[in-house]
This record gives sequence, C-alpha cells and structure tokens, in this order.
Amino acid sequence: MKVEKGLPVRIQDKKNLIVLAFFVFALFSLLILQFFKIQVLEAEKWLQKAKAQHQFVIAEPFKRGVFYSNGYLSSTHDDLPQPLVIDLPMFHLYIDPEALSENVKGPMIQALAEKMKWEGDALEKARGEFYKKSRSRKLTMWLDHETKESVETWWNKFARQQKLPHNALYFVQDYKRSYPYGKLLGQVLQTIREDKDAYTHQAIPTGGLEYYFNTWLQGKEGKRRMLRSPKFPLDRGDILEFPQNGHDIYLTIHPYIQAISEEEIQKAVKAAQAKSGWVIVMDVNTGDILAMAQYPFFYPGDYRKFYSDPDLLENTKVKAITDCYEPGSILKPISIAIALKANKESILHGHPPLFDPEAKVDVKKVRLPGRKKPMKDVSTAQFLNLNMAFQKSSNLYVAELIHKVIDTFGEEWYRKQLQEIFGFGKKTGIELPSETAGFLPSPGKCYANGKLQWSVPTPGCLAIGYNLLANGMQMLRAYAILANGGYEVQPSLVKKIVNHRQEVVYERVPVKKAVLDSDIVDRVIQGMKFVTKPGGSASRAEVPGFTEAGKTSTSEKIRNGEYAKNIHISTFTGFAPAKNARIAVLIGIDEPDFNLGPMFFGGRCASPVFGPIAARVLNYLGVPPDDPHGSVKEDPLYDPAKADMAQEVKALRELFLKWHKR
Repeated sequence: MKVEKGLPVRIQDKKNLIVLAFFVFALFSLLILQFFKIQVLEAEKWLQKAKAQHQFVIAEPFKRGVFYSNGYLSSTHDDLPQPLVIDLPMFHLYIDPEALSENVKGPMIQALAEKMKWEGDALEKARGEFYKKSRSRKLTMWLDHETKESVETWWNKFARQQKLPHNALYFVQDYKRSYPYGKLLGQVLQTIREDKDAYTHQAIPTGGLEYYFNTWLQGKEGKRRMLRSPKFPLDRGDILEFPQNGHDIYLTIHPYIQAISEEEIQKAVKAAQAKSGWVIVMDVNTGDILAMAQYPFFYPGDYRKFYSDPDLLENTKVKAITDCYEPGSILKPISIAIALKANKESILHGHPPLFDPEAKVDVKKVRLPGRKKPMKDVSTAQFLNLNMAFQKSSNLYVAELIHKVIDTFGEEWYRKQLQEIFGFGKKTGIELPSETAGFLPSPGKCYANGKLQWSVPTPGCLAIGYNLLANGMQMLRAYAILANGGYEVQPSLVKKIVNHRQEVVYERVPVKKAVLDSDIVDRVIQGMKFVTKPGGSASRAEVPGFTEAGKTSTSEKIRNGEYAKNIHISTFTGFAPAKNARIAVLIGIDEPDFNLGPMFFGGRCASPVFGPIAARVLNYLGVPPDDPHGSVKEDPLYDPAKADMAQEVKALRELFLKWHKR
C-alpha cells in the first residue's frame, strides 16, 4: 500500500520539477535576450551613455582665413605680403556643474568673480550657470593667456584641496580677429562679430571683404575627446577630427600706399571742414586697387561702438562704391572722348567731321535745345577751342559737342558709348558688398512718376556730368581707360586665393580688351594736361618730377528735390605719368564747408591731395620721373621754362589773349 500510495507522489514531484525547470529556462532565456538587446541591438546607445559618464567631446577651433596685403610692387622693394588681420588664440571658460558639489560652488563663484571682475548682471549670469543641470556651461569668453594661466594656477590648487575632477573647470581655445595695422583699410576689411552663429559655429561678418568672401574664409571645426577624471590633466584630450582652416585671400592693397592715402585724405577733410572724404588708387594697366582710403576712419576692433551709434554708423560704409552722386565736370573728358570718336566715325563714313578741336568757337552764342534756363560757364571766356575748354572747364563747349553727336548718331548711340565703353549705369564688379550701379537715363523710359528719363535737354546735362549718378569706383574705371591707352579695366581687390594646404585655388589674370582708339585717348590726354598747369582749374594737382593729367569737379547735391547752392561734393580724378600712366587716383570730398569761401571748389580742396599721393606712390613703385625740370625748386634740374607743358601753356595763353584782345 505504501508503494502504491507513493507512485502518484513521485509523478507529481516530477511534474513540479518540469514546471520549475521550464520556468528557470524561461527566465534564463529572457535574461539572454535582454543581454542580446543591450549588448548587440542597443550597444551603441549604452556605449554612448557609458562614455558620457566618463568623457565628452568639445569642438576643436579652426582659423578663419586671413587677408594679406600685396607684395612685390616694384623691382626696388622686396616687401612680402603682410597679414592685414591676425587670428590670436583666446580662451573660453567652461564648468561642469554636475561634477561640482554644492559646498564648493559658492567659493568658486567668489574666487572667479574676483579674477574676472564680474559685477552686477555679469556676476548673476555666471552664478546661474553653476546651478544648471548640465555637464557643460560657458562662463565667459575671450580670455587671454595671462588670465587663463592665473585661473589655472588657482584651480589646480583648489581642485586638489576639494578633491574635485580637474575637468570640472576647463578652457576651450578659440581665435579672435586682431588688426596689426589698426584702422588701416577699416571700412574695406570690416570685421566679424564676437558671437558666432549658434548652429554652425561660424563667424558672423559685419560687412566688407569679410562678408563678401565669407564662404571662402570659413573653416571646419575639429573634435577633441576629453575625459572626466580627477587625475586627468586640464585641457588635454585626443584629437578625433582635425580642424580645417579657411582660405587665405591675397589683396591688391599695399599698406604703405594705403597709409599715404589715409594720411592725405584726413588732412584734406579737416582742412575743408567736410563731412567725409575718400581716395582710390588704381593700377591703370591691371585694375588692381592699391589703396582705398576713407575719413573719418572705422576701427574694426571697436566695431560695437560704430554700429551702436547712429552718428558713427555712416563711417562704416565704403562710400567710394555705396554713395552715388552727379559727377559734374570730371565727366567732361569722357564726353570729349565720345565726341572725338563720333568725329572719327563720321569721317570714316565719308562725312565731314562734327567739329574741329582747334577751331575758335563762340560759346556765348551756344543755345542748347529744350532748356528753360540757359546753361552758363563759370569762366567769362567767349572764344574757346578744345584745349581751352579743358583748361576753363567750359560747360557750353562740351554740351554743344554732345548735341552735335546726338544730331548725327542719335541718342541711343551716345548712351551706348557711356555704358558699354565707360561702364556707367552698371556695377564695376569690385569684390565688395553693397556696390551701387548708379543711374544712366534711357531714351523712351519713364521714372516712377511717369516723367521721361530722357528729354531734349538731357544730352547737354549728361555731357557735363548731370542727370546721371555714378560712384567713385565707376569714375576711376572710366579714367583708367583713358590712362592706359584705351583698354577696358576691371577694378579688383584680389590677386589670389589660397587654401589651407597653400594651394592656389584662384588667381586673377587681367584681360586687356581695346575699347577706344589710342589716337582719341592721346588727344583727350593732351587737353587734360592743361588742367593741372597754370591757368587750369587744378593747378594745385601738379606732381613734382612727373607729368600728370586730370580734371576737377564741384557738383551741387540735391536737397528736398532741388540743387542746393551751398552743399557740394568736390572731386578730382587724374593719372600719372600722363603718357604710359601707372596709377590713377580719385579724390572725393563730401560737403566741404561752404562758408570757407572758394575752399569748397574741387580745385581747392580735392586736387591738392593728388600731388602728394601720386608723387609718393610713384617714387615708391620705382617709376622714373618723366618731368625732371618740373620737380621741386630744391632739385638742381628744376627749370620751370623747360618743364612739361611750359611752352604749350604759354602758347595757349597767348592765343586766348589774342582771341579776347587782352
């Protein structure tokens, strides 16, 4: 009976063992599956969480591309390109709040506040960072080496005493723009803001070349792995990905020529008590801009002051390309060149010439069509030829020429010459943002108010530099065409661009394309040379030891829809040497003080700037003097009777007196 009774018990035990075994197997299987899930399927997730407890990754900064000056401008100088901006290594201070115990945060804040001189809002902001749930909070930016070392010395001792991880406080290196030449080329270079884009970590340009070439200048951040360990040294870690620096840009600007230009324009603006002024110096054969100066100056390192003050904001613009104005008389050489071209084409087509440059013209009898008020000349002269018209800056003579051109070749032909040869009404393409295209009226088109852009008197106004708008760069480009023998010019600030491996990825090659016949150019230059000699409107623009050619202008500015008789922009544009010119220079003086008498005229406030700049630049470039007898009085070769144009000026004066019976 006992055996029979025990059999069912053993069977029941066996069943229980099977159930238990199955249950244990199921638990073990679930455990295996969980391990598989954690170690295989979710391996990366848990690996990153584990790493986050012991290490973190910070950005390794790159260097933004640098602007370099021009070099090798002449055979007499061995000057190498110089950096116009420098990226200095600076440091940002971070903490790991979660690695700090509550009892050390107060002393840390107090110690750092003394070193950083935190007060008020700055102190409260820094204090708040200590109590945020984060493994990385930025306390302050742009610390120099001296401050960094001071903080490190204090922190190393404090961390040991409190048994804190060394990386609970750490530095991240960055680079900050610095300007070794200070204000030099300030408006053209511009700068970058201290704060960077929150998403891309790239610099934010304020304008100028920094903005125009921003995509070239940008680099790529690298990555550095840092360990959270009490024994791990401060600011050490493995480079996971090396940073890539931005492209370097080599400019056509030369610091010496830029400094000369800034010095002279500052003196001129102050002497004329003007609103502002600018100078551009161009190599007429290549279009290279050797200097682009403006006063009042802009200091890139102090950009916040300029952009936060409405009165100073005006000084951040590059006015030579942003500010358009009616150029006035400096357009007359362009008009005469077009008239000479029309003369030549008329003869080529078997027709008589439109005018004789040497003929005696009674300008008092000139009647220009479509005008409510007769056009006047500043000079009281009655009889002029082409050279006298240049010398006296005659409005009537030049306007009459262009009306003859219109009568023969039409309005569209004349406009085409202004735009397609000399580039008016379109941008020069200089490598700067915010360039204005200016304005050149078109026959048949209307303004927004419905009035025609081009009416009967328009050609005469255009001839003397009114009814169109141009910027300084456009005017200088037009003069460079005359200076270089009639070849198209593309103004440029850039010679080449080099990548972080020092490979040239872009190099500018000037292309020469003839747009004006050389005999026309020679005749215009002949007339322009009278302007800078005794009796001319720009006699103060002479360049000691060199020949020169140029033209002045004093154009009225518009206020409330009318020309203001007491507000002007005064300019001089010229080039030297007169034959085989090397440089062209434009000087603009904006709103010289009208109360200073004749000082507001271009011949008094703008043209005197040309001589010192041209003489110093040509001597620096090693250009040999072509007028030794016209040098300074102290020069042994000085002889005004033998100087360039002395006999021609004398003969022209005698002819003028004869025609006027004086």
